[in-house]
Amino acid sequence: MTDIEISVVVNEVKRRDRIPPRRTLADYLRETCGLTGTHLGCEHGVCGACSVLLDGAAVRACLVFAVQADGAEVTTVEGLADTDGTLSPVQQAFRDHHGLQCGFCTPGFVVSATAFLRDTPDPGDDEIREALSGNICRCTGYQGIIRAVRDAATTLSTEAPANPQATAGADAKDRV
Repeated sequence: MTDIEISVVVNEVKRRDRIPPRRTLADYLRETCGLTGTHLGCEHGVCGACSVLLDGAAVRACLVFAVQADGAEVTTVEGLADTDGTLSPVQQAFRDHHGLQCGFCTPGFVVSATAFLRDTPDPGDDEIREALSGNICRCTGYQGIIRAVRDAATTLSTEAPANPQATAGADAKDRV
């Protein structure tokens, strides 16, 4: 097959790449962009380890072809931290509350929680569980994850967003 050129903003960096049309967004991010924080678990969209933000919406990068992201903005777990390396409130809360064990599922949980908290700033525990039900932790770190999301919600409600990537959305197509 003939490679296709795409133009995409990845973690606030404009990129133009020629890629095979059947390359998944996850493989594009990992292999072409070198962003290995997007983990591949089940590669069937079940585990959530590959979750990224696509124009602000949490998606499973293993289920999206990279060509579908043409003209869009993608934010990976690496793009959630500030450029100086300061962790986002969600990342910091996962660290503070041991919302990780082996760490394999953590990027997907962090990305999913970031999108969820943007849309639901004051969630209850049941809402958090429901919102993250598409992400699987094999180490059973769920109690720490719930505490982390609850704490991140509190932190986010008391401060302005430090990273515009967490609120990225429809205007991304205008920047490509």
